[in-house]
Formats: sequence, C-alpha cells, structure tokens
Amino acid sequence: MDRKKCCVKLSVQPSRGLVDEKFVILVQNVPPGSQVTVHASYKCEDGHSWEAFAHYNANAAGTVNVSEDPSLGGTYSGVEPMGLLWSLRPVPGSKPGLRMRKVNVQTPMEVTISVYQGHQTEGFVDQVPLGSVVVERWYMAPGVRRIPITEGGLTATLFLPPGPGPFPGLLDLWGGGGKLVEYRAALLASHGIASLALDYLTAEIVMETGKAVDNQYFETAYRLLEQHPQILGSRIAMLGLSLGTSVTLNMAVYSKVMKLRCVVCVSGSHVQAADGSLEQILACFDENADKTRFTEENQIIVRDLLLPIPTDPKLKTDVGRLQCPLLLVVGEDDQNYPAHESAMDMKDMMERVGNGHLLTVLSYPNAGHLIEPPYTPHVRVSAFKSASIGRQKLMALWGGETVAHSRAQEDAWRKMLIFLRENLYGGRNPSATSFSHFHCNQGNN
Repeated sequence: MDRKKCCVKLSVQPSRGLVDEKFVILVQNVPPGSQVTVHASYKCEDGHSWEAFAHYNANAAGTVNVSEDPSLGGTYSGVEPMGLLWSLRPVPGSKPGLRMRKVNVQTPMEVTISVYQGHQTEGFVDQVPLGSVVVERWYMAPGVRRIPITEGGLTATLFLPPGPGPFPGLLDLWGGGGKLVEYRAALLASHGIASLALDYLTAEIVMETGKAVDNQYFETAYRLLEQHPQILGSRIAMLGLSLGTSVTLNMAVYSKVMKLRCVVCVSGSHVQAADGSLEQILACFDENADKTRFTEENQIIVRDLLLPIPTDPKLKTDVGRLQCPLLLVVGEDDQNYPAHESAMDMKDMMERVGNGHLLTVLSYPNAGHLIEPPYTPHVRVSAFKSASIGRQKLMALWGGETVAHSRAQEDAWRKMLIFLRENLYGGRNPSATSFSHFHCNQGNN
C-alpha cells in the first residue's frame, strides 16, 4: 500500500475561496473499484473539532469525483458536492450544544480534506491518510476593508467592498444572543454591498447604562451608512434575523429617518407592539415567558411566545404601510419563532391594503430557525444564552432536518443576493463590484 499511497492524488479546486463558493474534490490514482473515505476536519476558534466523511467507490479509472459521484454512506449520502461542509458535526466525545460560528473574519476557515483507504466511520485521527489538502474558506474577499465603528455611541463594524465605490449599503442585525457578529456582513461586502454589522443588545452603551438602546440607535447606524462618502445614501437595505427581524420591520415601517430601498427578514415575526421600542419588544417576550415549552431532553421551544398570531392591530407591526420591497425567509420547522405563521399573516395584511406586490416569501419545508450562509453546518440544537430574556444559558431547539435545511440555506442565500442586487443597484450593472472569486490571487495551490 505504501507505493499506492505515494501516487494517490487528491485535489480541491479552488483551494481558496469564499464560504459560499462551491469546490470540486477529486481523488485520482486509487485502485479501480476500490473503497475510499473522503473526510473533512475543522478546528473552530473555540478549540472544538468538527468532522464529516463520506464513503465512495472509485470508478474503472481509479477516480472519485465528489461533485458527481454518490456517497454510499457517512455523514451524508448521494451526490452532494458540498456535503463535506454542510454535514460537519462535532467529533465524537465533544460537549453537547456546539454551534460553528466564525469570530475572526480576517482569517479563513482552514478545512483539511483527506482521503482514507476503505470505508471508515471512526478513528480518523489514529490513521494515516492516503492524501490531505488544506482548503481556505473566507468570509472576506481580497480587498474588503473592515472598519470598527464606535462613533455616535455605536458598537458596529463596517465592511466595504474592494474599490472606490460608491456602493449600496446594508444594515445587518442578528438576534437575541447579542454580541457583534460580523461574518454575514463580511460576506455581503465580498459580494459588493457595503455592510454594517451592528450590536444592539450587548453594545458598549448598553453595558454602560444598563438600558436597552432606543430607536435612535438604529437611525444613527442608518445615517452613518447614508453619509459615508463611499456609500450610495439612497440605496440602503436592512437585514434582520430572528429578533433582528422585529427591529428591522419596526424601523422600516415607522422610522421617519430611514428611507430603505428594500428589507430582508429571516426567521422572524411582526408580532410586537406597533411602533414600539426594543424595550417593548423584549417586554412582550418576558410577559409571555410562561408559554415556553421544554422537550424531554430539556431543550427550550420558544415559538409559542408569539402564538396565536394576534388579530389586534396594536400588537403587530403594520406591514401594510411598507413602501419598499420585503423578502421573508422562513423555515417551516422553526421551533424558535413562528416565522411561517407570521409570514402568512404579513402576506394577508399586505394584500388587504394593496401592497402585496412588494412581498416575496421564501418558505422552506423541514428547515429550521438558523438559516445561515450556504454550507454552514446545520445545528438543530445548541447552547444559547439570551442577551435579553432571563440571560441564563439554555439548550435551544432551533429545528430543521439537515439535508432540507442545507438546501434551504443555499437557495435562500442565492435568491437573497439577487433580491438585494435588483433593488439596490436599480438597473446598474453589479458585476463590477461583485467579488466572488479568489482565483487571481491564489498563486500555487
């Protein structure tokens, strides 16, 4: 086997690229018809290791092409070009409740792709692979600029695409976990949209005052984008996930300052005090805390807090007043928010007053709450410390089935980029400011 080891060729192309970019894994020069296992491993910044693997049989030429050949078993099966990423899971023996999230977007995810003899299922660290390749997966394309923002009392990071601009802008809000989460904004900037990641639950000003930010905090963030010399002030969008959706809808409908070109809401709801503040939104959750349920495994289900969808207009954002296009992305197995029910109610509200033409709903059966950029490993359950409700650490049930959820992430991201480009560029050709490939910067693989 030693001789065969020497001549086995493993290649991954491109070996350096954006996290939403597909790659091709090719194994060559193995014995025709032989069994091999292709394995991926990744060590997170928190020190925890993740892995995925799949079983293949080489063809008559002694080749396996992961993009074309079916996996016969492992962490996924069938033809799945990117299965080795989206089926990554914590290695056996890891602590429960882990979630893979990139913290430092200025460094790549370094994923080791290896090929092993035979159909293996465990003990990979104790075996010598036939070949290995390290693949770099980036959220920041070459030339994207990362600019920490503290002015105006904000806790934020601005990501500017390469080049002089001017670029359309986007305000990016995450959910109830708080912290400054940068990776989605970095990836959007890599696609030509200047994006501001904003911490609004655990921002410096909140830590200092002990009070929730008011609506002016979000308007300050909007103005920062609007007045930036490299940003097109009339072409600004807002993107919210989970609790960020509540804020996004509230500001899009009621703010006198924000003139948004379009809005994207992922896995959220419009159920909240109409024209309220973040404090009122959070108070609504606290008031209904008795509606939370726990599974037999002590995993918390939060979606019932906002159910049934109220009929009283004072308890909902009046999306009938929206004057810009709205994209809703929802998973029908979301166990954290009643996102699907909310989307259907928003559709009714908007159609009733004649602005239904502004609404696009992407609803995915068997997808859960955490609809992330493509190939992010699906996490059905993870440890979650709410920055708003109770602040205790819980095991949150997010929902979703791995294959369906992964398909939803890929489809929703592609359609979201199209939606943003259509509405933010307004007929301008975005190709000049879209940077999805590293290949000219690669050098030797």
